[in-house]
Amino acid sequence: MTNSKLKIAFAGTPELARTVLESLIQAGEHIVEVVLTQPDRPAGRGRKIRQSEVKLSALENNIPIYQPSNANELDKKYLDNCDLLLVVAYGLLIGPEILATTKFGCINIHTSLLPRWRGAAPIQRAIEAGDKETGITFMQMDQGLDTGPILEQISCPIYPQETGGQLHDRLAEISANNINALLTNIANKQLTAKVQNETKKTYANKISKQEAKIDWMKPATELDRMIRAFNPFPVAHTQINKMNLRIWEAEIKKSSINLVPGTILNNKSSLDIATGNGILSITKLQQSGKKIMAAKDFLNGQPDFFAENLVAN
Repeated sequence: MTNSKLKIAFAGTPELARTVLESLIQAGEHIVEVVLTQPDRPAGRGRKIRQSEVKLSALENNIPIYQPSNANELDKKYLDNCDLLLVVAYGLLIGPEILATTKFGCINIHTSLLPRWRGAAPIQRAIEAGDKETGITFMQMDQGLDTGPILEQISCPIYPQETGGQLHDRLAEISANNINALLTNIANKQLTAKVQNETKKTYANKISKQEAKIDWMKPATELDRMIRAFNPFPVAHTQINKMNLRIWEAEIKKSSINLVPGTILNNKSSLDIATGNGILSITKLQQSGKKIMAAKDFLNGQPDFFAENLVAN
């Protein structure tokens, strides 16, 4: 058996990556020599400069940080004396020269069971499609889009009422709980990479805000999945009587009523809207510039809401 303690270069940016990074640091089974993360950028309403979650963690733990702004600025020197580059939601393309720099190459954590849902939004697309199962793939990176050979996979169910944010957090925990043992197995050459089955590939395209606009012609089951998938980003939205509403939570109501999609039922205790098939009851929503609230509280604050025949669009 070889020395199982690896020197790691860690490349990542958001909260998911921070969860994995902190698991590595706390376990102490491997050494994080350097962190690569996205440059500081303006974010939020105030457009204040914000440091990435991974950078904040690296600063707290006194780990050297590099922040190249594009793929061309990625340099092999960042990986000096490292055995492996671990990539978790980094956000920059990694070229062939970098992939081949370290002894054990580049390992990526991807939040789906590859080859299903290659690409930018695997968590959201899995919920949106109605998948019953997803998981984590530990993959040896190559030049393709999530096409590299699989080292290990861990599956988990997608719960019926689960949101994109909730599933993200569970997958982050699964990743963090398994990364140290995986790296030890890599160091000891106890894993055999398996080529992906190309006949089963699907793609998780990046989600746009326009895509999050609710189409009430679709059936309630599809809209329920969409609302959960796009929570907390970009959040499904609709318009009622020129009022823009973000829809954070809904439930399907069984009904034999056949109404034009988008019709709002006159039910003062809940905000029920007809779809292409079935009724969707909005349970949590948000007006522009206001806090998220229960639909019942929203209706209580809108005493004339049902004074006219309203339609969601």
